[in-house]
This record gives sequence, C-alpha cells and structure tokens, in this order.
Amino acid sequence: MDNKKIKVMHITMRFSGGIFTFLQDLTSGLKDEIESVIIYAPNPNTPENFRSLFDKEVRLIRATSYQEDHNPLGDNNTRNELKELFEQEQPDVIHLHGYHAGRLGRKAFESLSIPVFYTPHGYRFYSEDHNRLTRSLFRRTEQSLAKGNCMTVACSKGEFAEALGFSNNATYINNGIDTKKIDSTIKEIPSKDHPFTVFTMGLINPQKNPDLFNEIARAMPEVRFLWIGDGEDKWKLSSPNIEITGWLNHEEAIQKMVEGDVFILTSLWEGLPITLLEAMYLKKLCIVSNVVGNRDVIVNGENGYICDSAAAFVNAISHYRDEETKEIIETAHQDIIENYSLEQMISSYRNLYKENLKQS
Repeated sequence: MDNKKIKVMHITMRFSGGIFTFLQDLTSGLKDEIESVIIYAPNPNTPENFRSLFDKEVRLIRATSYQEDHNPLGDNNTRNELKELFEQEQPDVIHLHGYHAGRLGRKAFESLSIPVFYTPHGYRFYSEDHNRLTRSLFRRTEQSLAKGNCMTVACSKGEFAEALGFSNNATYINNGIDTKKIDSTIKEIPSKDHPFTVFTMGLINPQKNPDLFNEIARAMPEVRFLWIGDGEDKWKLSSPNIEITGWLNHEEAIQKMVEGDVFILTSLWEGLPITLLEAMYLKKLCIVSNVVGNRDVIVNGENGYICDSAAAFVNAISHYRDEETKEIIETAHQDIIENYSLEQMISSYRNLYKENLKQS
C-alpha cells in the first residue's frame, strides 16, 4: 500500500449542488496522494460541462441503472451495478454521498471488509418538502442502515449529533472552502458601485425555500434581490425586484457575490452550506434560517443572524448599516479562516481514509 496511491471510490446519486462542489474540492485537494473515482447519477441540475470542472486525474463513471422513482427492481439493479463497479475498480475505500447513495450503497457493500463511509450532506428526514410519513420513513431507513459496517462522516456538528442518535460509529469533518482561490478571483474583480443588494446562491429548489425568499423580497420592494443560480422552482421567484442570474461558473458566481451586500439563506434543511462559508469569507452580512447546518455555523448576533420568519429576515436586513454590523462581519470572516478552510477539510479526510485503511 505504501508504494501506490490509495484508491477511493465516491458514489452519489445527486450529482449537483453542494455535493458536486464538495466532490470537486475534495478530489482535487487529494489528487497527489489519492486516486479518486466518482460513480454518479446525473439530474437536471448537473452542470452540462461537469467533466471539465473536475481535475483530469479524477475518473467519472455514470451509474446507468439508477432510477429517480426508486422502485424495488430499479434499486436492486443499481445495487448490482455498484457491486460490479466495485469488482471492476477494486478501490481501497468507498465513500457514499447523500441519502440515496447511502441507502443503496450501505446495503450493497454491507459485507465488505474495506472502509466504507457515508456523508449525508443534510439528512433527508429534515426535508420539509415531504410529508411527515415520508420523513419518518427516511429516519427509520437511516436508523436501520446505521447498524452496519459503514461509518457516518457528518459535515457539521448538528449532523454529527443526529448521527450519534443512530450509532456511535460516526465522526464529523466540517466542510471547508478554498480561500486562496477566492482571493485570486476577487483580486481580478474591478471595484464598482452597485445598488444595495440582498442575495443568495444555489439551486432554486424546495430545499432552498424560494417561497420564503420571494416573501422577503415582496416585503422590501425598494431593495434589489439577487438569486445566483437556477433551478426547477425559479417560477416561484415572482417578486419584480428579484433578479435570477442563471447558471454561472464559480468565478462568475464569486464576482456576483462581491457585488452583493447581505447574504440570506432561507433553506428548509442543510448539511453545512458552502455558499454560506463563502459569503462569510467575503465579508457579507449573513442572515440564515434556523435549521441544522446554518445554526452550526452562525451564532446569532455574533457572526450573523438566525431567523424564523420573513419578518425576522426583513428586520435583520434593516440592521445592515448599524455600527455593530462591521464587527459581526469581521468575526464571521475570522471564523472561516480558523475553522472552515479547505486545507483543514482535506487534511482531515486524508487522515480519515489512511487511518481506517490501516485498521481494516
């Protein structure tokens, strides 16, 4: 093992949004020491040029049997395909990302002796776009599968606390961002005046709660609101003071963030949102919904604000020009430098893979 790279096979059935960005950063950061293969299932929000967004050393293999309707026959076919890909690739480590990869992969690989990891990236039973019965089923599934050989690697303290409720075979590694890359990007952005702007970034989907974003915008008709991104629910952003950028590459998205003033995140659930970390580093006042992931990062009144309603968001936004806002923004910036750097995240995953491989 000392004479060759460790081979990690990542598996996700949600190849977009935060998981996509996470895999970009992780595989790129580990490329000198770890060979990465990603088994993926695309969806309508997967970037069209996704192959060019990964390092050339990262291999991408599509899971052709995966079906969105999750019927028993389709699930069985996907599990069998994952087993075949395992035999073909012979990885040293398997890392599952997101609910469906975790659901299918933990069953497919339950008898393996190599290290298998699962990162929820936001537990699915938090997803309030599903009814209570469905969320209960998600929770029971997590509880059952956590009894197996797979270690859960949460991406925030809140997610870790939930994982421990299912099994002690869990740890957590905070998501991190590439601050050097951000610094390089913003150095090239010319300074220019812009109207006061409240913005967010990400997929326009049920998780990100565009209804609440729209409600806040309607309550502040004189303010420019900006959604950096695109998605299936953009029709819900009907307030005339909202602009939608459509899909942008990372450098273009960072430029739009620089031109904003207040970052809001109205999500119904989160893992640990990378866009929030980036906004904090860029010294934007950050105002977030009161959910796991958001409140793992934001301490209300210290490095941002946590809100439970549209009225609370409007009130927090109105405090932007208060004297204490400068201190809040600076505290948030330092939090990222000290606790959420990509270097820290990469180092922690490197150690996790290597140490568990030694023990297997």
